[in-house]
Amino acid sequence: MSKPIVAIVGRPNTGKSSLFNAIAGEPISIVKDIPGVTRDRIYADCTWLNRDFTLIDTGGIEPESRDKLLVSMREQAEIAIETADVIIFLTDVRTGVTDADDRVADMLRRAKKPVVLAVNKVDSFTKFQNDIYEFYNLACGDPIPVSAASRLGIGDLLEAVEAYFPQVEESEAEEDERPKVALIGKPNVGKSSIINRLLGENRVIVSDIAGTTRDAIDTVVVHDGQEYVFIDTAGIRRKSKIHEDIERYSIIRTVTAVERADVVLLVIDASEGVTEQDAKIAGVAHEKGKGILVVVNKWDLVEKTDKTMKEFTDKIKSTLSFMSYAEFLFVSAETGQRMNKLFEMIDMIRSSQTLRIRTGVLNEIITEATVLKQPPSDKGHRLKIFYASQVAVKPPTFVFFVNSKELMHFSYQRYLENRIREAFGFRGTMLRFFIRERQGKDKE
Repeated sequence: MSKPIVAIVGRPNTGKSSLFNAIAGEPISIVKDIPGVTRDRIYADCTWLNRDFTLIDTGGIEPESRDKLLVSMREQAEIAIETADVIIFLTDVRTGVTDADDRVADMLRRAKKPVVLAVNKVDSFTKFQNDIYEFYNLACGDPIPVSAASRLGIGDLLEAVEAYFPQVEESEAEEDERPKVALIGKPNVGKSSIINRLLGENRVIVSDIAGTTRDAIDTVVVHDGQEYVFIDTAGIRRKSKIHEDIERYSIIRTVTAVERADVVLLVIDASEGVTEQDAKIAGVAHEKGKGILVVVNKWDLVEKTDKTMKEFTDKIKSTLSFMSYAEFLFVSAETGQRMNKLFEMIDMIRSSQTLRIRTGVLNEIITEATVLKQPPSDKGHRLKIFYASQVAVKPPTFVFFVNSKELMHFSYQRYLENRIREAFGFRGTMLRFFIRERQGKDKE
């Protein structure tokens, strides 16, 4: 089941990042008094009353001149409108209703998306009670008083948000078993060209379906009798220039696409090479445990020697060092080079994501690994692995039962992971490990 997307919208300095951190439960966004401070991470997986959802902070960058304020707000609100299932419209009780609030409220009303109006910085309900009534003028429903800094009213706010989530039974009934593949990457790397080439080669367009709750276009392609749903975020990008917000925009689009996918294709422009922005986009798929295939597009534009592909692969692996398990494919959507291998790679990664290893077989490999390389020790105490078991798939997740978690050094855990990969493959997917003592708490 796809998690609902909740976006926080509001003019600069209403406390969007503070509210984001209060709901997420950890200081993920960087909070400063300067309006529109750039943040490295703008999304978080959250849970409220056993309902999971993805929270997005759409805080924009404060324009240098006041004339650009509404332009920035319009772009920010458009991003939220496109991606979100529910929008939290955050205002500031201390400044009251401003012209910018009115403009954003008008835009949100016309979007016909569920909006929950929150009035921030209400540190005392008694003191600010009369001021809250002013926000009824925005015609966005009942204003909910909150204080992100003091964490007051957060429960009431989330209760109102959760009321707009789809019913679990309905969502599960509509569960789609077809392979879902998200194409992510910077703008203009050729994501749409890849989709178009696949459609041309397979010559079967089942339908273009508007995504259930966000406006992404799902393209269904049939290959060897199997339907594949390709989630393309490229075609949704507004033609208006987004300036400094381009990075934020790409990440927001990526979060919503990756959430629904089984396998993620990270598309890189061969003529540009791999960049830090590619790494940030890839990090979204990595954190969510998706299968990953790095697709280097426009390979026909690169002047090649017999070492070019290896050198390019090494450079990508260096930049994307946190996901060494990713698979690579060098293609050209323009000429069709190696495009026929795409489905083969997707199927292989899906198999890796859902592969289950029997406990007995897994422990034979672990025992063999500990014989070949002795477990670490400290002050006369040596790590002892009692047994291991696979407890989940998508991504494959393993629990190791040991005598001491502290003795399981990261380097030895990586060694065990490499031995498991050598034995069983698991190509294109991350492996998660939990280390558990026979008495004590879990530790990832």
